[in-house]
Amino acid sequence: MITPGKNTAIKVPLHKWQETVAFYRDRVGLQPIRETPDTVAFALGSMTLWIERVERQSQVDVWLELFSDDADQALTHLGSPRRDELEPLDGVNGHWTSDPSGVVLLLRKE
Repeated sequence: MITPGKNTAIKVPLHKWQETVAFYRDRVGLQPIRETPDTVAFALGSMTLWIERVERQSQVDVWLELFSDDADQALTHLGSPRRDELEPLDGVNGHWTSDPSGVVLLLRKE
């Protein structure tokens, strides 16, 4: 069984990061709950929206989190490629993968 996770990340190129953060903070009205030099996390209902600055990126990527009790089985069920090279999964029981359009998915145990 696969269920929605608690995190969504928007990976933003350096030249669009401040404008994107300002949009979600000032226009949408989301409240920042955590800030670092390269990341602002906003409360988005029961979820967290992470706006992450990526220095060597030319376009925006949306990354979603999904939960499963068995990430290996869920990856097989989805028929999606294993993409664990994307970011380290330190201490996380799961896998990076993607949907057919290229949206990155973190498929992990809650």
